[in-house]
Amino acid sequence: MESQGKVTITKKITNSQLWKSIFRHGYQGTDKNRVLTILSNYFLHLHPPKVKAGAEKFYYTWCMGGISFLLFIILTVSGIYLMFYYRPSIDLAYRDMKDLEFAVTMGKFWRNMHRWGAHGMVITVILHMLRVFQRGAYKPFREFNWVIGVVLLALTLVLSFSGYLLPWDQLAYWAVTVGTNMGKAAPIIGADGPFSIVTESSDIRYLLLGATSVGENALLRFYVLHCIALPGVALVLMCLHFWRVRKDGGISGPL
Repeated sequence: MESQGKVTITKKITNSQLWKSIFRHGYQGTDKNRVLTILSNYFLHLHPPKVKAGAEKFYYTWCMGGISFLLFIILTVSGIYLMFYYRPSIDLAYRDMKDLEFAVTMGKFWRNMHRWGAHGMVITVILHMLRVFQRGAYKPFREFNWVIGVVLLALTLVLSFSGYLLPWDQLAYWAVTVGTNMGKAAPIIGADGPFSIVTESSDIRYLLLGATSVGENALLRFYVLHCIALPGVALVLMCLHFWRVRKDGGISGPL
């Protein structure tokens, strides 16, 4: 009786005018209707309408791509929550982090979720790239999507690094100081690097910090990069990544 009730409720929902206005095709068991359901939905059309047999198995995909995207969503939600209680000022940043930990309701939970989610995303993106390489899913005609994946890996690492400065404690301060000094020694674009074509006031380190040392400008720039610029670029590239999977023949499957 309970299962029949669930079926009746499901039919009422799927037959309603609201549902039909959003999903313009039903779910009858035909290949044509299944494909139309995917292609006519804004979100679903990024995914391939068909998947090769065995390609969705855990032992083949490891689910690392999906888990990476799930962690990105978790980081976005938790990050927005943290933004309500954080101010990018050298006089207030550390105090706000302490308030999040001890004064804000569930603040410590959300901060830890954001922190461990970031660590997890770095790991899962690396494992996803390893799986793609191991299975040969970077070969023609998927080379361009492999390049997008490499860029997304770099963005993931930069996102993790850009969030390092925001707590404004000693660990964050000196970690960013060391990291940006490495940029100063980069070839061509670093003031102290080989074949340098820039000065200390115009190299990559100055671009990141907005000054010659870590201070107020650096904190504001890292905040904007971490909360707006880098996530926006990553989201666009993820959508392009999903779409290219579809255009390249769907998820690569076992031979």
